[in-house]
Amino acid sequence: MKRTVLLLIYEGVQPIDVAGPMQAFATADEETGGTSYRIVVASLYPGLVGFAGGLQVMGARLPRGPIHTVLIPGGPGVHAVRRDPALLAAVRRLSSRAERTCSVCTGAFLLASAGLLEGRPAVTHWRACAQLAAEFPAIQVQDDPIWVRDGTIWTSAGVTAGIDLALALIEMDLGTAIALRVARRLVIPIRRAGGQSQHSETLALQSDNQFGPLLEWIGANLSQPLTTDQLADRAGMAPRSFHRHFLASTGHTPATMVERLRLDHARLLLEVAHLPLDVVASRSGFGSAERLRRAFKRRFNIPTRDYERRLTLSPADPPPAPASGG
Repeated sequence: MKRTVLLLIYEGVQPIDVAGPMQAFATADEETGGTSYRIVVASLYPGLVGFAGGLQVMGARLPRGPIHTVLIPGGPGVHAVRRDPALLAAVRRLSSRAERTCSVCTGAFLLASAGLLEGRPAVTHWRACAQLAAEFPAIQVQDDPIWVRDGTIWTSAGVTAGIDLALALIEMDLGTAIALRVARRLVIPIRRAGGQSQHSETLALQSDNQFGPLLEWIGANLSQPLTTDQLADRAGMAPRSFHRHFLASTGHTPATMVERLRLDHARLLLEVAHLPLDVVASRSGFGSAERLRRAFKRRFNIPTRDYERRLTLSPADPPPAPASGG
């Protein structure tokens, strides 16, 4: 079943905050043969909605069925509409029905006014961070990240950061290979990190890397045995030559890169699917939960059990103690 992505529009919304993420999701749907996303651009008050800059868009009625992702864009009109009690109530209802609720740029003010960011870390456009912190002191405002995730709530920085957010969501839903293909089609740089630790190693490499297609293939086949000889053969190179050129191009040996890609995928499965560790290990190519635990601790310096606990903490819960050696 397609995931419904709802973009909530209002008078004075920023066009790129709507169009950027919408195009990313639409492209992902095209890349998967029209099986992944149903995009709905809707308003609490259906009809013609005036965007900042003069564009007018016909807003649909709010959907009644299941919603996977609610996305609240920003714009100069947000400060007027966040005083509308009916809109704030609608945002709360939509969020309670959705698997995740997201904001782009100053859309964070609408989430904050609806009470959805209290006690949480959040980000908005750098020019508005001080205002958000002053108006909502209970929010842990961060002025640095491109996006921040806290449980089912995601916030992102200004303007084009909405596309970075959409790419992260697409990567979570559909995997690194599809996210990379979307980024290539949108012709955008993809080195921008989010609010947590580094993103997928595949997405961290520019699409013009000579081994980009191979990395995309690896990302789609992580559960399979991936030997250096097999990768060299797929790249059409002798193993020794392949090893040398791959290291020079990516900064990693083939074996190290495969492990990093597997760890990135395992982390995404833990964050989104909440699968048992042995299932995550199998799907990411580690074979056993113990092998995954050792590699995870070595890479991220935190045991998998503590990482999983962080994903389920409420804002009031204490964080786990920092990882120690051993």
